[in-house]
Amino acid sequence: MKKKILFGFLAFFSLLTAFAQTIPTPKSHFGFDIGDPYMLANFTQTEAYFKKVAEASDRVQYTSIGQTEFGKEQPMLIITSPKNFPQLEKYKEISQKLGRAEITQEEAKALSKDGKPIVWIDGGLHASEVVGAQQLIETLYQLASRNDEETLKILDEVIILLVHVNPDGMEIMSNWYMMSEDKNKRNKNIPVLYQKYVGHDNNRDFYMNNMKESANISVQQYVEWLPQIIYNHHQSGPSGTVVAGPPYRDPFNHVFDPLIITSLDAVGAAMINRLHVEDKPGYTRLDGSVFSTWWNGGLRTTPYYHNMIGILTEIVGDPSPFSIPLVPDRLIPTNGTPYPVTPGPWPFRRSIEYSVSLNYAILNHAVRHGDELLYNFYLMGKNSIDRGNANTWTRYPKYAQAIQDEFDASRGKKEGDDPEMASFGFRSGLPLQFYDSVYKDPSKRDPRGYILSADQPDFSTAIKFLNALIKSGVLVHKASSDFTVDGKSYPKGSYIVKTAQSFRPHVLDMFEPQDHPNDFLYPGGPPVRPYDAAGWTLAYQMGIEFDRILEGFDGPFVRVAYGQLLAPESTSLPSGSGYLLDARANDSFMVVNDLLKAKVKVYRTSSPSNGLPVGSFYVPSSGKKVLESAAKNYGTKVIASSQPKDAKEIKPSRIALYDYYGGSMPSGWVRWLMEQFHFDYQLIFPQEIDAGNLNAKYDVILFIGPGVPGGGGGYGGGSQPKKEEIPAEYHAMIGRMSMDKSIPQLKDFLEKGGEIVTVGAATSLAYHLNLPVSNALVEIIDGKERSLPGDKYYIPGSILEMHVDNSASTNFGMKETAMVLFNNSPVFKLAPEAGLQGVKPLAWFGTEPPLKSGWAWGQQYLKNGVTAFEAPVGKGKLYAFGPEITFRGQSHGTFKMLFNNLYQ
Repeated sequence: MKKKILFGFLAFFSLLTAFAQTIPTPKSHFGFDIGDPYMLANFTQTEAYFKKVAEASDRVQYTSIGQTEFGKEQPMLIITSPKNFPQLEKYKEISQKLGRAEITQEEAKALSKDGKPIVWIDGGLHASEVVGAQQLIETLYQLASRNDEETLKILDEVIILLVHVNPDGMEIMSNWYMMSEDKNKRNKNIPVLYQKYVGHDNNRDFYMNNMKESANISVQQYVEWLPQIIYNHHQSGPSGTVVAGPPYRDPFNHVFDPLIITSLDAVGAAMINRLHVEDKPGYTRLDGSVFSTWWNGGLRTTPYYHNMIGILTEIVGDPSPFSIPLVPDRLIPTNGTPYPVTPGPWPFRRSIEYSVSLNYAILNHAVRHGDELLYNFYLMGKNSIDRGNANTWTRYPKYAQAIQDEFDASRGKKEGDDPEMASFGFRSGLPLQFYDSVYKDPSKRDPRGYILSADQPDFSTAIKFLNALIKSGVLVHKASSDFTVDGKSYPKGSYIVKTAQSFRPHVLDMFEPQDHPNDFLYPGGPPVRPYDAAGWTLAYQMGIEFDRILEGFDGPFVRVAYGQLLAPESTSLPSGSGYLLDARANDSFMVVNDLLKAKVKVYRTSSPSNGLPVGSFYVPSSGKKVLESAAKNYGTKVIASSQPKDAKEIKPSRIALYDYYGGSMPSGWVRWLMEQFHFDYQLIFPQEIDAGNLNAKYDVILFIGPGVPGGGGGYGGGSQPKKEEIPAEYHAMIGRMSMDKSIPQLKDFLEKGGEIVTVGAATSLAYHLNLPVSNALVEIIDGKERSLPGDKYYIPGSILEMHVDNSASTNFGMKETAMVLFNNSPVFKLAPEAGLQGVKPLAWFGTEPPLKSGWAWGQQYLKNGVTAFEAPVGKGKLYAFGPEITFRGQSHGTFKMLFNNLYQ
C-alpha cells in the first residue's frame, strides 16, 4: 500500500511538473506551423529550436555527435522521462552488453527487464526529401509537450534518440527554396549536391564511413548506444500511395539472423495498424514497393547486419502544391496495399501528421515489447557468436544449386534436358546424401576468422579497411608477437577479425562474396532490379590481402577496444642518399604530392628496383624532411636507394574535374578522393569547355560518370535554370555538354597534347572521336545492332575480376588481376586496326566467368571483352575505364588506375 501511495504521489508530481513547463510551439519560433504550404525551416532555425526546447524541457537533452563536412554541429536529442536521465549511462551500458552478447543468458534476461529499449528516429538524410527533416521538429514538440497517457508511458519506458542526419543539406535546400519572395517560384533545383561531395549517395556510405556525418552516425549506432530499432525517414512513396514501409520484398541477405526479418514484420504491423486505426490510408508494403533488405551501406540496411531492426519509410509530400496521382491498379485493395488512398490534392501538413503517427507507432511498439526487443537483440548476437565458434554453412543460393546439380548428375541429367524429368526432386525431395554433399563439405564452411598480415605491400589501406569495420562496431584483434596458423607464419602487428562476435553478419558481408539470387519478374522475363548494388564485398573492392581461416584458431591476440581507430605504426627513415616509395601502396601518391608541393624532385622507375615493382617512386635526399613526416604520420615505409638509372622525373599535372549544375555524385566522390590524397584540381563546367583554349590551363581533364553526350546516365544535371533566376555565383555552372560545341573543343585539347580520363558512361567520348572501338554488349537482329536485352544479359552493381596489363604506366603498382565494381558498365571490342592506330587494351575479361560477388546474368557475353584502353589522339591521349574504378570512394584497389594518370 505504501508503494502504491508513493508511486501515485510521484506520478502526480511528474504530471504537475510537466504542466508547469512551457514548451515553445514551432509557430512561436519559426513564425509558421510545420507543414504549412510553401514554408520550410532551415537548419540554423531548427538547431536554435532544438536548443530552446531542450532548455525548456526536462524530457530533452541536446547533444552534438560531431561535425559535418561543412563544419556544422550534428545534433542528437535524447528524449525520455526526467527520471531516466540520471541513469542514461546505465541504460546505454545495458544496451551495449546485450548487443555485444558477451554475457550469459541469465544475465541477459535480467538486463532485458532492467533496461530500456532504445529507439533511433532520424530525418533529413536526403535533403530534397523535405518531409524528413521537418517532421523531426514536429515530433520533438509532440514528445516534449504532450501529457497524454501514451506519451508519458513512452517517455517512461523508452530512450529516444532523435537525430538530424544531414544539417548541411537542410540548410542548402531550405535556404534555396525560401529564396524567392514569390511563393509560386519556389523550387528545389539547387546548384550543388546537398551533402558535400556525395549528395544522395550519403545513404550509400554506412559500411565505408568515409563522410564525417556517416562516421558520426555509425559510432552512435554501433559503438555507443546500439539502438534496437533504427527508423530512417525518406520520400517519396510509390505513385498512387502515401507511404511505403515494412515488411519489404525479397530477397533478404542470407547472413541475417531470421529474427531480423520477423521483427521487421512485427514493427511493420504496428505501423500500418496505427495508420488504419487513425483512418490514414495509403500505406504500401511487400511487393507494393521496390524496397528489399538485400543491400548493405544504407542508414536503415546496415543495422540488419548488426541485429538491429532497420525501418525505412518513403512518404509523399511537398510544401509546393502536390497531389496523389490516379493510378488505377493502386485503387484495388491488396495484401501489399490493404487500404488504398483516394487520389487528389495532398497537403504538406498531412505528410507531417503521418510521420508523427508512424513515429508513435514504433515507440508504442517499443513500450509494449521492450523486454523482448532487448532480449532478442542479445539472442541474435549470441546466435552469431555460437555460429562463429562452430562449423557453420550459410545457406547461399549457390549451395542449393550445387545440391540440385549433384542430384542431376547422379541421374545422368544434362543441361537442356526436359525440366519435368527433375520433378522427383520437387515433389518427393532429394535423398539426404545430397544435402550432406554440400552442407557437410568442410571446404564450404564459413570462416572462423580472417588474418590480415602486416607484411602485405599496401598495409596502410588494410588499416583503412579495418577502421571502416571498427566504426561499424566490429571487434578486431592485433597480434602482439609473431604467430603461426595453419602452417603459415604471420608477423607481429598483423590483425585478426574473428567471426565469433555478435556483429558476425557484418563481418561476413565485408569479407565474403554476396550471392544474389537470379531474380526475374517471371521465367524468361526481365530481371527485377535490385534496389542498389547486388554485390559489394569491401575487402575485394579495397584490394585487401587476407587469409580465410576455417578452423578455430588462437594466438598472441590483443583486443582492440570497441570504437578505437587504428593508425599505421610510425616508421623510421633509414639513412641513404635517396629513397624508394612502393608503387603498390596508395598512400605513396599522397606522399609524392606532399613532396612535389614542397618543390622536391620525384622520379618514377621504369623497371623493378630493390624488390619494388616498376613505377615505384625515387626521392633524393632533399626530400628527407617530408619523408620523415610521412613515416611518422602515415607509417610510410621507404627503402634507402641510389637513383635508378632509368628513373624519369615527374611533375604534377594541372587537373580539371568535370561537374555540372546540380552536382555529379561520381565526380563529387572523386573530388573527395583527390583531397584525401593531396591532389590539386579545379572544377570545370560545360561553359568553360565550350570556350576552348583548354591546353593553356589544364594538362588532364577527368570525366567521371554521366555528362558526355550519348553516354549512359544522360547529359548530367537536372533542369537548367535561366541566369536571371539564380545568384550570379552559380551562372558559370549552367549548361550541358553538346555535340556541336563541347566535343570539338575536347578533341582540340587532345590533339594539342592534353589527356582525358573517362570512367563509366563518360567513355562514350571514344565513339565521338571515331576511335576503332565499339560496344561489345550488342547483338544483331534483322541486320541491325541493338543492346543485349535484360533477359539475356544483366549485371547490376557487382564485383568482377579483370586482367590487367601492369606493365602499362596507367597500371603501375597493380597486380595482374583486379577486382572491380561493375554496374552495367561499358565493355569494348577493339577493331582489327586498333593496334596499328596505337589503341592499347589496359584491362580485359578473360575466358573464365568474372563474377566474384553479386549477380551476373549472361557472363558469357563478357568473354574477352575490353574493360579499359588508352588511345592516342593527335599529341594527346584518351583513357577509358568502363568499370567504376573510383566507386563511392570505396574501390581503393583500383584508385591507382586514376592516380597514375595525374602526373606529367
